[in-house]
Amino acid sequence: MPPLSASIHQLVALLVPATRNDDTLRDDLVAHATDILSSHIGQSNSTDTAHLTSLIRRHLSQSNASPNASLQFTNLNARLQAQPALARKHDALLFLHTLASSSRPQPPSILSPKSPSPLPIPSPLPTPVDPQSTSRSKAAILAEYRARIGKPHVPEHLLLRDALYLLQGISGKHISLHDGNLTFHHDSKYTITAPLKSLLHRLAEVGHLYARVDAFVRSRDVSSSLLPPSSAHPSHNTLTPPQVGMIEQSLAHHLQSQLTQYYRLIAVLESQLNSAPSSSPDQSGLTLKRLDVWINEWRLRMRMMSVCVEGAKGTQGGALVNLIHSYTDNGDPFVRSFTDELLEEVSKPFFLTLHKWLFSGDLYDPYAEFFVSVDPELADPRHAGPLGSFDAVLPMDNEDMSSDARESGLRMWESKYRFRKDMLPMFVDETFGRKIFSTGKSLNFIRYTCHDSDWATTRDRMSSAHQTHARGTLSYTDIPGLERSIDAAYKTASARLFEILIDKFHLTTHLKALKSYLLLGHGDFASQLLDALAPSLGRAASTLYRHNLTATLESALRSTSAADDAGGAGEVLRRLDVRVLPYGQGEVGWDVFTLEYKVDAPADTVLDPESMGAYLKLFSHLWRMKRVESALRDAWMRAARGRRGDWHRIRLAMAEMIHFVRQMTAYCQLEVIECAWIELMEFLNKREGDLDGMIDAHRTYLERMVKKALMLSPKAGREENLLNQVRDAFGTILQFRDAMDSFYNSCLSEAAAIEQEHDLERLRKLVEEYAQTFTEQASGIVHSLQTHPDLDCRFLGIRMSFSDYYRRGK
Repeated sequence: MPPLSASIHQLVALLVPATRNDDTLRDDLVAHATDILSSHIGQSNSTDTAHLTSLIRRHLSQSNASPNASLQFTNLNARLQAQPALARKHDALLFLHTLASSSRPQPPSILSPKSPSPLPIPSPLPTPVDPQSTSRSKAAILAEYRARIGKPHVPEHLLLRDALYLLQGISGKHISLHDGNLTFHHDSKYTITAPLKSLLHRLAEVGHLYARVDAFVRSRDVSSSLLPPSSAHPSHNTLTPPQVGMIEQSLAHHLQSQLTQYYRLIAVLESQLNSAPSSSPDQSGLTLKRLDVWINEWRLRMRMMSVCVEGAKGTQGGALVNLIHSYTDNGDPFVRSFTDELLEEVSKPFFLTLHKWLFSGDLYDPYAEFFVSVDPELADPRHAGPLGSFDAVLPMDNEDMSSDARESGLRMWESKYRFRKDMLPMFVDETFGRKIFSTGKSLNFIRYTCHDSDWATTRDRMSSAHQTHARGTLSYTDIPGLERSIDAAYKTASARLFEILIDKFHLTTHLKALKSYLLLGHGDFASQLLDALAPSLGRAASTLYRHNLTATLESALRSTSAADDAGGAGEVLRRLDVRVLPYGQGEVGWDVFTLEYKVDAPADTVLDPESMGAYLKLFSHLWRMKRVESALRDAWMRAARGRRGDWHRIRLAMAEMIHFVRQMTAYCQLEVIECAWIELMEFLNKREGDLDGMIDAHRTYLERMVKKALMLSPKAGREENLLNQVRDAFGTILQFRDAMDSFYNSCLSEAAAIEQEHDLERLRKLVEEYAQTFTEQASGIVHSLQTHPDLDCRFLGIRMSFSDYYRRGK
């Protein structure tokens, strides 16, 4: 097909024969026809051929004197419509009608049989435009206006070259782009219309966004080349995080791949522009509008990439993944698809770190991007704690075990790793995030604190479970498989940790020993120890020697059923020890004596120093109760020998005291300690949950015993009011026993009784006074128990006064 300009020349020469010898007229008519073809003014988008033919007939009837012109046009139009080779028949008629309606000198009508008269040559200068004229088309008016202002439009091929520069963020000959501002150069030869400026602004937006994304990628390429040195152990990385992390590097890499595709598109467009012939650069087939269509998809891509680039400046790691993931909830399919593709690439470093943490317990996170962080101090393997077992030989001296060693197990579990919620990706629920955190901690604890040599077997079981529940490696596209793998790994790691602590490090044996000896569950041991230590503890605290008390403790252990325990008395002695508390002036051995039980890592993760303090508090209360019970037992043996009268009243008072102490003992041992112990054993036997669950279960066990056995009140400032009343009652019982012993000794000799009648009367009144005081104290305790918020304490008050004795007495 010949070029458009050649076709117009041929058509003008055919319709206007005078132009064959007149170049000026020919050029003028060709320019006029070109303006008409390039302008849409006066053209109709309607394809109604019937309406167009009626317009042509009306024009022929008005402008042609021949009556046969309309008939000839009808015949020619019918022949034209019958031609199958012509596709744009309506456009051809529209062109002829527009040309005939022009104000230019008309050529002789091809429909007229007469020869045309010679036409005058039009002047090249613009003629004045009559706005009132209705016979001239808008195309003619536009052409005359352009000629009058004297500045033609910039050729589109020149703007196309600048537009390609703009897409690369580079200024062109006619347009400059600096810091997002588009500037059009002033040219005295050409002018740029407002629609073209608007179109160039749209193209410049893509170039500006490209420059921003390209600058981000280049800066990250430079920064990522300065990688930090690797640490000695992957889980012990304590480096200060640099500016560019692995997730941000992954983002830059994906953006670079996107820009590479963008470069290919620019190269294709530029080659298409360069393929146009130098004589007719407008014939390249590429226009600004076509260029805008080509770039439209990349405009959306650049906008999304620019948003990610801006967000990456202030965030890193999981927070950056969350920023990108927030755009997945978008109704635009293109935005959602692009974001999913970007997130798939960016999250790869996260899933690599997750895989190491979940299946090996190693935290390789040199840029602090993961939602698990490590304490630099505890990351040192020297803080992993000593290898402990129930059979380990422990020093007898409490001072030999430093507080750091005692706290190592709990510190390694609770403080070595921290959960960072702000770095948790949004596509991982917090519940699963906690499971991931617990699973990795469990494996790390098994390897570096428990020193389990079979941890590789555990890892293999977890890996096989992952292959069963997920498709290949962990990835963003398989979130359901990720959740199933997390559940399976969590159960496997937790079960192995329970197995190690209970079977290898004998945690249950430690708990039973604490219950038997510190909570006085072995009644014969408590009685034997109390009887053996009573003479020594009755003296001043300054006269006590720890080695004597330890020897007495060993004798009590070997002479009771403790020797038949699973560990034997020797194993218990390695951990059970005597401790003398700091004492003041006037205190006796009963006030400063206590027992303690020593544990080492990793059992001290559960039996931490705070828990051991709660055990000592319970021992102090139960030991005082045991002392009072023993004192009443010995006193009853003496009072039983007395006759009626004073001794009968003493026995009645003692019976009341014995009832009180026995109810307190039964309540503490059976309703508090034993019930809490059953719940703890049920949890341990199930072996469900993680080490945090085990620690919480043990703390709940202790808190329940402390709260109920010590009868603590939830009211602030009045927590130990009832406990203090019970201690006062115990003190009154001991004073009553001392007064009764004095009265008993005074009654041994009748002569002495006659001579010391005054002393006997004083002792009798003292015994009665203590008995009355105890009754009042017991009445107050029962009243407080019956109004206590704890149900078990209220039942204890009912049993103490089952016959409403204290209510009648009141």
